[in-house]
Amino acid sequence: MLRKKRTFFLDPPKVLVTGFALIILLGAFLLTLPVATKDGGGLSWINALFTSTSATCVTGLVVVDTGTTFTMFGQLVILALIQVGGLGFMTFATLFAFILGKRISLKERILLQESLNNVSIEGIVRLAKRILVFTLVFEGLGGLLLAIRFSFDMPLSKAIYFGFFHAISNFNNAGFDLMGEFRSLTGYVDDPLVTLVVCTLIIFGGIGFIVINELYEYRHTKRFSLHTKVVLITTSILLVVGTIIVFILEFNNTKTLQPLSWSGKFLASLFQSVTPRTAGANTLNIPDLTQTTLFFTIFLMFIGASPGSTGGGIKTTTFATLIGAVWSQIRGKEDVNFFRRKVTYDVIYKSLTVTSIGLFIVFVVAMLLTITEPGKEFLMILFETVSAFGTVGLSMGLTPDLSPIGRIIIVLTMFAGRVGPLTIAFAITLRRQGDPFHYPKGKIMIG
Repeated sequence: MLRKKRTFFLDPPKVLVTGFALIILLGAFLLTLPVATKDGGGLSWINALFTSTSATCVTGLVVVDTGTTFTMFGQLVILALIQVGGLGFMTFATLFAFILGKRISLKERILLQESLNNVSIEGIVRLAKRILVFTLVFEGLGGLLLAIRFSFDMPLSKAIYFGFFHAISNFNNAGFDLMGEFRSLTGYVDDPLVTLVVCTLIIFGGIGFIVINELYEYRHTKRFSLHTKVVLITTSILLVVGTIIVFILEFNNTKTLQPLSWSGKFLASLFQSVTPRTAGANTLNIPDLTQTTLFFTIFLMFIGASPGSTGGGIKTTTFATLIGAVWSQIRGKEDVNFFRRKVTYDVIYKSLTVTSIGLFIVFVVAMLLTITEPGKEFLMILFETVSAFGTVGLSMGLTPDLSPIGRIIIVLTMFAGRVGPLTIAFAITLRRQGDPFHYPKGKIMIG
């Protein structure tokens, strides 16, 4: 009896999980080298693993200050991890295949499809090529504009380095910065150029490459897919509503918006609405925000960015689908419709699954951190937990004080948030298959 030949040694989810894990371990090893830190001692293994995970998972949570701890070698290692983690290692593998003139196999195309969270394998290689071009354009223009602005505050060579580092970091929604003393971009809270450039990088990095590609092709197609429409509308609503809520809640806060001019208040509110969409840079000091704003920020961080992007969270489309399902139930409707298109039940089930797993992870991690970090405020613990799961990187100051066990917990949370709860679930389970038979229908009471 002949065995059927398997197409893959590992399923795509297993390949992605394994690939990210190997990149993290390599990055951690490089950060332990003496040449990586300014004191010549290298990072301890636990701190190196945390930093490498945070960079590869484009989170931005840090246990040591990036600007004052690392040499240029260490900073470039972090930058490389951010770039690979943001775009996905399969995209880079495709790039090297192009350079070597190698043909992209069917297996690699399917892995690319899984990595980019695309619905179809058709045109996936062309999309990967465009992703690299889009990335170079956004990071190049963003780096140039930031370098020009920073050149007024520092030597030109340093301004160029800082400009491109922060452009790459923020386009990939990572949030790492070189300003020192965990300040992030608070020194530019009312600077229109820095605020608008960084916000633009974060937004385009977070809406997803599929959406960017459709925006690019719109001049020819004159139409958007349902996915792109949902992403753009949901993102716009969250940004506008977020800006207004932060503006109102922080208007009289003497530690945040109150001392700023009207334009400064608007810029700071806009930035604080954009950055939870999983960037992690901040122009307002996070611990100084009111508790209401902090809780609202947790809500934004949990939603996160959009599918196929450099960001994390449960994703905007998941949130929109759940809201649509709830609204349909309230109206007594059976179907969920967006823009005269019916959302299929498998998408609704997947949205419920992703959200449920995300809530479960947040619940368990927050509960564990209350044990490993005794004496810490629960809001601080919850904030840090959601920031790690959503690969955001905003912090109330808990991360540098985490215990070794607490750091391992956050490392695992960042990894789950970046790879995706569903991908991990598929990776650790047996091959999926349909039910061989169906049971009779039964009813249970809900509500």
